[in-house]
Amino acid sequence: MEPRFRRLRPILVHALLLLPCVGLFWVPFYDRAEPALFGFPFFYWYQLAWVPLTSLVIWLVWKFGRA
Repeated sequence: MEPRFRRLRPILVHALLLLPCVGLFWVPFYDRAEPALFGFPFFYWYQLAWVPLTSLVIWLVWKFGRA
């Protein structure tokens, strides 16, 4: 593996942790009722969908963040 990429890899992998932060802190993006899913407004199911997604992101960072 190229030495330059070896130094950048942990930084790039840990940058994935910003995805849930941006996805959940940018409230105007999901502050609406439509599209509904199983009767739940978008506002609620979007936030709930981030629970397993965040777990997946944390697992990926743990798995690939080790040098």
